[in-house]
Amino acid sequence: MGIKLRLTILNFLQFFVWGSWLISIGGYLFGSLHFSGEQIGRVFSTLGIASIIMPAITGIIADKWINAERLLGICHLLGAGMLYWASTVTDPDTFFLVMLLNSFFYMPTISLNNTVSYIVLESNKYDIIKVFPPIRVWGTVGFIVAMWTVDLAGWKSNNMQLIFSSVSALFLGLYAFSIPACKPLRANNGSSLASKLGLDAFVLFKDRKMAIFFFFSMCLGAALQITNAFGGAFLDSFQSTFPDTFAVQHPILLLSISQISETLFILTIPFFLKKFGIKKVMLMSMFAWVFRFGLFSIGNPGSGLPLLILSMIIYGMAFDFFNISGSLFVEKEAPQSMRASAQGLFMFMTNGIGAMIGGYGSGLVVDHYTLNGVSDWPSIWMVFTIYALILGLIFPFAFKYKHETGAVTEVRH
Repeated sequence: MGIKLRLTILNFLQFFVWGSWLISIGGYLFGSLHFSGEQIGRVFSTLGIASIIMPAITGIIADKWINAERLLGICHLLGAGMLYWASTVTDPDTFFLVMLLNSFFYMPTISLNNTVSYIVLESNKYDIIKVFPPIRVWGTVGFIVAMWTVDLAGWKSNNMQLIFSSVSALFLGLYAFSIPACKPLRANNGSSLASKLGLDAFVLFKDRKMAIFFFFSMCLGAALQITNAFGGAFLDSFQSTFPDTFAVQHPILLLSISQISETLFILTIPFFLKKFGIKKVMLMSMFAWVFRFGLFSIGNPGSGLPLLILSMIIYGMAFDFFNISGSLFVEKEAPQSMRASAQGLFMFMTNGIGAMIGGYGSGLVVDHYTLNGVSDWPSIWMVFTIYALILGLIFPFAFKYKHETGAVTEVRH
């Protein structure tokens, strides 16, 4: 089996494990275990908690002591155990703790997967910039295939999704040990834990422009997990009014359009950045979130199905135009001596602090509009819509930056 095919399988499985539960778990917890919105939000906040520190710690371990592919395998094997344990838990507090442990083991594997892929490709004389993206896109395909499998198998509302993910993680953990060795360099490159976390890049907050950018990054990061957490529960709420519709019978298939859209919008980023610049592209992202949430507020699985589908399509712009473009902005704007740390800070603010706030805060909103087990979803989504709208109205006045027409990004030193 060729190296590229082996890495393609690795990337496919990496996100297959995540896609097996991330989008569907909210519906299971809300509808079957009757968790509150706050309790579900806490589960999703574990992704942010783990993202703050674990990737840096495992990165240091892989740099100094353990082969990256072995560490990747160990993390997935431990994660498989946590996922199986979670499938047996019905108590909210225990479930939170188990999923927190699972996040501690899974979230660092995202960066470890990239590290392993880079090392293997480089050692085999491949052009990483040219070869890795087509390999990585199979990760998104794996995520989508897992979603479809869970939906079509009828596992979206029970614990089988966690068992399925556990078995997938077990297989991936064992498969990772078959990847060519990625030995630690054991070199002291001067990168401290603070540097790997991006904490030394906090000096960038002295620059008003960068401080405002990171603040809005945190605010947008809070929006990223909202529909992941409650999209399935929202569609399940129509079982009494639209029981035989596609969206109710196969909500995860409908939600997967978001991930498909994400893969397509990535391809448009170079054009939009060159034409409009980072400020307008991020503004587009904010208003895409307005439409993402707003269409959920007025859509339904019946006559309003086109509105829901449009919301799924818009998600690609909402996610990519912020997440990918923001990363490119940081890469170009940060001083060369701390670009890696600046990227760590960007992830810290979005997938760490932002995700924690978004997960927990959205749960409180859902609880506020839920009475006797019945949620007022139009009002819930409208709150999120107004939140994104406020960000979109404030951002162009707060973030001052001029775009140079024809540049890939408008940032320059």
